[in-house]
Amino acid sequence: MKFTLRQLQVFLATAHHENISRAAASLHMSQSAASGALREFETLYGVRLFERAGKRLKLNEVGRQLWPRVEALLEQADQLEADLTGHHDLGRLKVGATLTIGNYLAVELMAHYKATQPNARVTLEVANTRAIADRVLTFDLDLGMIEGEINHPDLEVTRWRSDELVIFCAPDHALAKAGPLKDAQLVDQPWIVREPGSGTRQTFERGMHGLLNELEIALELEHTEAIKRAVEAGLGIACLSRVCLEEAFKRGTLVPLAVPHRNFQRDFYFVLHRQKFRSPGIQHWLELCKDAC
Repeated sequence: MKFTLRQLQVFLATAHHENISRAAASLHMSQSAASGALREFETLYGVRLFERAGKRLKLNEVGRQLWPRVEALLEQADQLEADLTGHHDLGRLKVGATLTIGNYLAVELMAHYKATQPNARVTLEVANTRAIADRVLTFDLDLGMIEGEINHPDLEVTRWRSDELVIFCAPDHALAKAGPLKDAQLVDQPWIVREPGSGTRQTFERGMHGLLNELEIALELEHTEAIKRAVEAGLGIACLSRVCLEEAFKRGTLVPLAVPHRNFQRDFYFVLHRQKFRSPGIQHWLELCKDAC
């Protein structure tokens, strides 16, 4: 074996930061040492791994193919070192979740995870489905929990649990006591919706198939709480996951609307890079999530 783990670490850090100075800083190395390690690695095998444009380094096709294999190899090396030194904690876990999951489900899961593994470090990043998938693809996240459907050859997407969206309004809204609604009533209202790229927007548009061009979209908002406040203020009606509406329904500050002829069922999913090393931490998190269903 000609390469060193340090050379692989420099390659990986450079792939993440696209800059040798930032890569060196992340590894607590001097810039010259990091540049030398990367140059030696490329020279060793007679390959170029990056396209250089000023101070920015972008992976070329060879580098992109190498990236996931190096990521997995270094994670396995870290796990081996932990086993050899007797440290059997689960280490650091970087989880990404879409807004509904992150705000209403993931925090409780983190508490359970920490209770079983007090020394483990878990970070949670909350964004929409498209952003979480992109972060998993670049290995910035160990795994994602999403509410939208994603198709990418490098991603492994598996079902976690079921969910449904609910149309709702303020308690003093004209439709609050109208009973089952017809399409004409839905078209006649201003709507407050999630932004494009979110799983909730994806499910909403599928459920409202045939009516989308007729709907009056009054507001597009990125956060579920902002949508709920806007509906409470009488600015329109909306459609969100039941998970984030249950407390408001119990308090009576929001009212569910019956639309039995429209299907808003969906699933939540786990998303991982196909070449991501399934560390004990990842495995434990997945098992914990499945047990919580």
